[in-house]
Amino acid sequence: MGPRGHDDEKAGQRAHESRDGLPAPPEPKAGTAAAAPGADRHAEGRPAAGADGKTIALDGEAAGADGKATTADGKATTAGGAVGDVWGGGVRRGGSVGGRRLRTLRLACAAALLAVAMTGGAIALGADRAPVSAPLVADVTDPGVPGGGNLDASVASLQAHLRAQPGDSGGWAALGLAYVEQARTGGDPSRYPQADQALRRSLSLAPGNDPALAGRAALAAARHDFAGALAFADAALRRNPYSERALASRVDALVELGRYPDAAKAARTADARRPGVPVFTRYAYVHELSGDVATARRVLQQALSAAASPGDTAYVATQLGQLAWNEGDHRAALTYYARALAADDGYLPALEGRARARAARGDRAAAIEDMEAVVARSPLPGPLVALGELYEARGAAGDRARARRQYALVDAWTALARANGVNADLDTALAAADHGDKAAALRAARAEWDRRHTVHTADALAWALHVNGRDAEALPYARRATATGYRNAAFRYHRGVIELATGHRAAGRASLASALELNPGFSPLGAARAREALEGAE
Repeated sequence: MGPRGHDDEKAGQRAHESRDGLPAPPEPKAGTAAAAPGADRHAEGRPAAGADGKTIALDGEAAGADGKATTADGKATTAGGAVGDVWGGGVRRGGSVGGRRLRTLRLACAAALLAVAMTGGAIALGADRAPVSAPLVADVTDPGVPGGGNLDASVASLQAHLRAQPGDSGGWAALGLAYVEQARTGGDPSRYPQADQALRRSLSLAPGNDPALAGRAALAAARHDFAGALAFADAALRRNPYSERALASRVDALVELGRYPDAAKAARTADARRPGVPVFTRYAYVHELSGDVATARRVLQQALSAAASPGDTAYVATQLGQLAWNEGDHRAALTYYARALAADDGYLPALEGRARARAARGDRAAAIEDMEAVVARSPLPGPLVALGELYEARGAAGDRARARRQYALVDAWTALARANGVNADLDTALAAADHGDKAAALRAARAEWDRRHTVHTADALAWALHVNGRDAEALPYARRATATGYRNAAFRYHRGVIELATGHRAAGRASLASALELNPGFSPLGAARAREALEGAE
């Protein structure tokens, strides 16, 4: 549902940092909901290109972490500083691993591995048609991506326009946002430096223009720099208090920083100023995080009835599917995913959700087919881990090796993400705790907790402590993850296992039983392990 920061550790030699010079703004006044119930820090990087209209973002060579080129098609990326070690069980953060040439080679291998996963997987699945339209509204980077639904076509059109009209600040802002969406929806972090260059170019042409500031908020959020996202969103709203993109990004940032009361206030303000699908979905997610599922469902149903485009319909129907999934209503979830895919048959979040719901209902073959289609086009950590676990649960000949390959791709993606300015600690912690380097999982979880205190980071830290045998330390975090009322079966499963390990047997049995009652198919492997733990504790 909504923005879920699955989630700023910079790999390589960092470019100089500076502030945008804008004072910290006061909190906006909360508005009255009209259509629904009820550290200024960022990496500045390199300056924009000169006034000749040629820019790295347009010409296809975004600066990498060491100043080398990142190609526009994402086929190769280099980074000069410390990068994650993608060999040997989990990404390990650290210093030099033998010099720039070796680091570059490893990132190139990671890029090649992901390229094989995407192109080879597509060939195996017979996916020979043109890329499907990207959603116009999706997660932390929406709303307002330009174009009529085909994101690649929009990017090409904007590039052609800006070659002819290099002084169009609005065009540069739109291109920056489109690059952010390409990076997010395609799992290609190499687009982020290009987005940064385009947005800087816009600001160099029209200092302080709110579309570019809102675009930088979306970029920071996509890179999981939520403090930076909040600063940019506030700056944009000082220029234009009714900027839909900035209002939405502000809610996202506050949610992902764990500032839930502030996020609720920001959602009410956004609803009063710019009611619509992007705001409705965030309003619903804030309520879901507090355990108010009824309000979240009602608001999303209103949003679905107000959806005016296939992209909006696919997006909101998927949010309703995910809400039903979290509640263990897999049949309703499948109905909503079917509606989303009827609106856009290539909408990957709906396809991923359908895979999970099919697995929960025992249709493992169809679930694997769906998830293979997802990772072939967007090899992000969540789907990769889910596919690996589906292979493990099936247990056919070669499935263990297939699962290991999916987990290795998580490490490859993490290395590339960090090289392109994405903080990937939460992704690392969640994947490595169960399928990689446990020590790396704990380091990543601690680093993420130091940055932001959310229910998701609390759960990740609790589980990383548990797998490292530190259950007494883990228990307070496991309890904190479930303290807001957010109904998440995986959180309850983790808490139950940790409670059993610390001698709280009655509480542990209650937590495990609650997880299975809420969503008995919450994970291909986790649900079975929860049942085993519950049976062993009785």
